[in-house]
Formats: sequence, C-alpha cells, structure tokens
Amino acid sequence: MSYKHWQIGDVRVTRIQEIVDSGLEWVIQMASPANLKAIPWLAPHFVDDEWEALLSIHALVVETPDLRIVVDTCVGNDKNLPVLKEWHQRSGPFLDDLRDAGFAPETIDTVLCTHLHVDHVGWNTILVDGKWRPTFPNARYFVAREEWAHWDAQDDDFATTVMTESVRPVCDAGLVDLVDHDHRVCDEVWLEPTPGHTPGHVSIRIASRGAEAVITGDMIHHPCQIARPGWGSHADTDFDQAVGTRESFLERYAESGTLVIGTHFAGPTAGHVVREGDGYRLAVDEMPGSL
Repeated sequence: MSYKHWQIGDVRVTRIQEIVDSGLEWVIQMASPANLKAIPWLAPHFVDDEWEALLSIHALVVETPDLRIVVDTCVGNDKNLPVLKEWHQRSGPFLDDLRDAGFAPETIDTVLCTHLHVDHVGWNTILVDGKWRPTFPNARYFVAREEWAHWDAQDDDFATTVMTESVRPVCDAGLVDLVDHDHRVCDEVWLEPTPGHTPGHVSIRIASRGAEAVITGDMIHHPCQIARPGWGSHADTDFDQAVGTRESFLERYAESGTLVIGTHFAGPTAGHVVREGDGYRLAVDEMPGSL
C-alpha cells in the first residue's frame, strides 16, 4: 500500500485508501462515458481507459501539532449491506493499512464525519465477539447536529442498519459530540457547512502558516462536478441546494490557492480549482506540499 501525503503548513494529511472502483452513473446519472469525454482534462487521473469515472473511498488522517484526526471512515468490514453487494460483509485490510501508515486506532484523538452516509461511517465501529465496538476507543466522534437529527429520524431498513452498526454504538459508548456545523476542532481545523447532499453535510477546512486546504466530503463526489456543477446525485437530499452549495464553493475557492482534497477523488485526489472559460477545472499538475 502506498500512502499519499500533503503538507499544509504544520498540518500533514495522509490518504488511507479502502476501495477504488469505476462507473459513477449509479451515483451521478449524467456521468456517463459519453458525457465525461466532453471534459478532456479528466483523463488520465479521474477516468479509466473506457472513460468510466473512477471513484475512490478513502479516509484522510489529519495530523495537527496537537491532534490526530480521521476524516470519514469508509465502508468498513462485516457490515450488512445486501443492497450494495460489493460492500456487503467486506473483509478488507483497511485497519492494517492504517497501522502500517503509523496510525494505530488507539492513537486517534478525533473522528470527523462529513455526513452519515454508509461509505463515510463504516470504520467507526468493528465487530468484536458479535457486538459493534468503537474502532477508535480514545477518540471523540464529531457529528453536526443537523446531520444527526436527520438520520436519527429515518426509519427505513437501510438507514436503520447503518445507524445501528456504524453510528449508534459510538454514541452508546459516550464518544459522540453533536456540534455546530461551523465547529472549530482546533486552531488549524474547523467545519464548513456545505448542505444539500445531506442536511447537515460539512466540509473540513485546514489552515496553517498561510497554507490552506479543504476536504470536500460528498459536496463534490467526482471532479466532473467541478466542470459540471449542475450534475447532482440521486443521493442528494436536496438536489437544488446541493447544486447551489457546489457553485458557491467553486466560486469561493477558484484561484484562491486553497488545496482541494476530494473525499472520493481517485488518482492524485487533490488539486486546485482554476477557472477555464466560463467554468472550472481541477489542476493537479502542480500541488505544493504533496509527497
């Protein structure tokens, strides 16, 4: 396993990858190979040879001078997800990879959930003797209040399973803090509200010694949405709000020098939003701080 790193001032971000897959139309209907070919800069990093979109599921470990923070915890092992066959009862090496990268679970101080979808909370818990236990027993798990309220009220089987297996056990263990959607975690890291994909969705801002970065969460699933911000996801709880949030984000960060780290971006995973004609693209050829 190779690990990708970025240095933002005194803060180091490390990508721990769980899954890379191709094909995105099940998430973003407009992201067909025919439509993606109209965005040539997606090749070679963000599409495969057939112009199917590449999608990465990974966690990001953010090391500040005082904290070790995990942003989003992927799909997880042993989860009961029969409607998502490739994710159902997985048995992958994510925890071993995390340890090999130097991050034993017990050394993690904070877990930030950009939102509570299945592929962002899976490693919140592990199955031990038939019971779901917190993977990071010494961490505080931060969730935006609006996000918790939304999912706590859902009663469909899928949402109930995700909450039962991956969210409620850490709450029952007394490790969850419900926070404002602009909560500051420490001097260098805070939440930025980016609602639409889910009601309490947040992105993660990082700033240190004049350098800045933002971790997108699912406000942008794939770089194609940088070129086509109107391409939404069937999983968006508020499609129009998600589009508006994405458009505002791109306007705010274009040409700003802020490193944009995609929660699902494959390949380089990060880059800078630049203007291209009347729109935007992700520039990945020059990324100061990437190792």
